[in-house]
Amino acid sequence: MKVPFLDLKAQYRAIKEEVDTAILTVVENTAFAGGPFVKAFEDDFAQFCGTKHCVGVSSGTSALWLALNAVGIGKGDEVITAANTFIATAEAISFCSAKPVFVDVDEQTYNMDPWSLEAAITHRTKAVIPVHLFGQMADMDAIMKIARKYNLYVIEDASQAHGAEYQGKRAGSIGDIGCFSFYPGKNLGAYGEAGGIVTNNDEWAEKMRIFRDHGQSKKYYHDIVGWNARMDGIQGGVLSVKLKYLEKWTEMRRRNAALYNELLADDERFITPTEAEYGKHVYHIYAIRSKERDQLIRELAEKEVFCGIHYPVPLHLQQAYYFLGYREGVFPVAERCAAEYLSLPMFAELSEKQIHHVVKSLQLLAEPEAVISA
Repeated sequence: MKVPFLDLKAQYRAIKEEVDTAILTVVENTAFAGGPFVKAFEDDFAQFCGTKHCVGVSSGTSALWLALNAVGIGKGDEVITAANTFIATAEAISFCSAKPVFVDVDEQTYNMDPWSLEAAITHRTKAVIPVHLFGQMADMDAIMKIARKYNLYVIEDASQAHGAEYQGKRAGSIGDIGCFSFYPGKNLGAYGEAGGIVTNNDEWAEKMRIFRDHGQSKKYYHDIVGWNARMDGIQGGVLSVKLKYLEKWTEMRRRNAALYNELLADDERFITPTEAEYGKHVYHIYAIRSKERDQLIRELAEKEVFCGIHYPVPLHLQQAYYFLGYREGVFPVAERCAAEYLSLPMFAELSEKQIHHVVKSLQLLAEPEAVISA
């Protein structure tokens, strides 16, 4: 049986008529860059997140960059984030001319370790970006307490956590600003590049709206030096359709994760994901851990069971950030997890039969001695 890592066609088939109509409506109205369809999505997504504002932008990377700009991060500043995130989190910091400072993560949730965060704060630290990795929120009470103690801005990187919850509050709504990616493979994915920023701060929201549109408050009147980071109208239309189904898709993902957990529960060769008591995991990624990860992913692919790795090299060991001076061994949890993560197929439409096949294939291939401890 062939099991894809992700099946976007299955999702499209289920909502084809609505999506096609939405795209056609945007085309018929020639509302291609920003406009009413983006505005409609912004209003709906802000309500979904429980925030006052949503600013639609061109990507999740743009969202992070605009958020940092909005709070005034610049040259000489330091921004702390987790070592095991996608490079976009650090890129946004770098493109503000600030310095990324990495910290280790909690071995249960794979999110920022609050105690490592506090230890990394200096007089130059101006903000912290907790990353809600794989669809589970970081320990926001602890992070917010530390941030307020040191007068730091908190920008949530919720690019993998659409609809995730922390003590009943949605991702993006707890920090000063929340940033989302709507890359096609996300739980809420566009049909191209797109991102969103949520906040309750009127001033920052307006600043980001102006910045994303070449610094214009109105056409050809440029209040600041801005950039082109607008969301396309077609993406706004598609996302509005998909947002109606997001909670249903989340429950389907959670059901799939529960079945994986059940089938792998007694197999000591693997570490399965832990859902923190404080929140609701939305399982953008279902990552197990195995010391035989590299061999397993190759052999599973040969059997047409396609998996992924998120992410094989932590940011502090990437060549792009070699100049920061971090070396192997400085963040042992992030490094250990990066060497062991194996992301199994995960999407809402994944069937029980497919999940049973994935687990059976995995268990047959795993070496008996490949046992790891949490």
